[in-house]
Amino acid sequence: MADVMMPQLGETVTEGTITRWFKQVGDEVALDEALFEVSTDKVDTEVPSPVAGVLAEILANEGDLVEVGQVLARVGDSGDAPPAEPPAAEPVQEVVEPPAAEPVQEVVEPPAAEPVQEVVEPPAAPEPPAAPEPPSEAVEPPSEPEEPKSAGAFRAAGIVLSPVVRRLISENNLDPSTLTGTGLGGRITRADVEQAIRARASAEAPAAAEAEPPPPAAAPEERKPSRRARRSAVPAVVVRSGDSVVPLNNIRRRTAEHMVMSKQTSPHVLTAIEVDYEGIEKVRRAAKQAWKAEEGFSLTYLPFIARAVVDALRDYPHLNASFGGDELVVHAGVNLAVAVDIDFQGLLAPVIHGAEGKRLRQIARDIVDLANRARSRKLGPDDLAGGTFTLTNAGQYGTMMQFPIINQPQVAILSTDGVSRKPVVVTDNYGNESIAIHSMGVLAMAWDHRAFDGAYAAAFLHRTKEIIETRDWEAEIR
Repeated sequence: MADVMMPQLGETVTEGTITRWFKQVGDEVALDEALFEVSTDKVDTEVPSPVAGVLAEILANEGDLVEVGQVLARVGDSGDAPPAEPPAAEPVQEVVEPPAAEPVQEVVEPPAAEPVQEVVEPPAAPEPPAAPEPPSEAVEPPSEPEEPKSAGAFRAAGIVLSPVVRRLISENNLDPSTLTGTGLGGRITRADVEQAIRARASAEAPAAAEAEPPPPAAAPEERKPSRRARRSAVPAVVVRSGDSVVPLNNIRRRTAEHMVMSKQTSPHVLTAIEVDYEGIEKVRRAAKQAWKAEEGFSLTYLPFIARAVVDALRDYPHLNASFGGDELVVHAGVNLAVAVDIDFQGLLAPVIHGAEGKRLRQIARDIVDLANRARSRKLGPDDLAGGTFTLTNAGQYGTMMQFPIINQPQVAILSTDGVSRKPVVVTDNYGNESIAIHSMGVLAMAWDHRAFDGAYAAAFLHRTKEIIETRDWEAEIR
């Protein structure tokens, strides 16, 4: 019998929700055949069976939130599971129905009824001389309702919550049993908790306003509310006629949670540099038709930038790194993550593994392949794991400069913004200056100030710019 466990679907993923089982108990399962579908903050993906055999037991139902490493099902050898069920059903019915019903009634009626009454009446009535003391002791139980604040109490009550939701409930002294979950399977989400906080704040506002006038001395203390009080005092959203309420889907909600976590974790700094893409533009213009015929997709600026970034990371390795506790882990290879928009519903960042060993053409193929599979929900767990540096491309919409959010636990993310024709000052080989029309754009990088300082970040961007502007790109795409 082999255990099927919740796999690690990304380096920052700790849990996921079972959305569908493709097999039922007793079904034959082939090796690597899709067994179940799981939804995480990274992706909704089908998970293949690690073994072949018969699905003997399912331990996590659809809609259950499960942690990485938790046993979800058991798969046995062919013929093991189905025979175990029929023999076990019949013996239970034979033992329970005929012999158990009548003997119980005979024992209970004659001997048990009268003795119970005789024992209860005499000793229980005279004993309340100690009755005055319970009222004083009964004052202490009000401390018990606050126990649901702990993670253990949540689990004991059968409520599974994420760490962020548990913390919000505890900080605001909410009772989780009074909250209505809108997540998958009725799960309580962060949005549900924040809505309850706002509703409570708006309900308490009128009472607080009436209570304020009598004690004027309380006014100075209210000028500096705590951060928790400010968060709790967010006014409730008023839904007016004509407004529409759009519930967040799973990937949008998980993306939002990840972005907030990243901003709370890393001190973000933005450094940007303007780049002259004229050398790349000339090569693209000359090669675009042949490239499209050979590869089946257009030649954009992104693979050129990706190739330059990979080479620049070799010179500035501390940007190709991740935070592990209080340590900076500098990675030996470059696993380049490329952010992909999923129909404006959220972001995924699939990874080009071993990008340091690939030339421009292969990098371009990998970018297109990952983007297509991300939008068609065909990415596997390995496609989203192990990223060491991230590119996000808003340039297709002509942006001037974007301040991206770091993809944790990485330390930097580079935004490739719009490229447009602009007049620039150019210098010839003799030092003479003139005005020319070139393709210009901005590279904007958000980085974690815990990992390095501004000079290091600026030097990396300068090196990337230098590679883009001076490399022989015509030789690169051959």
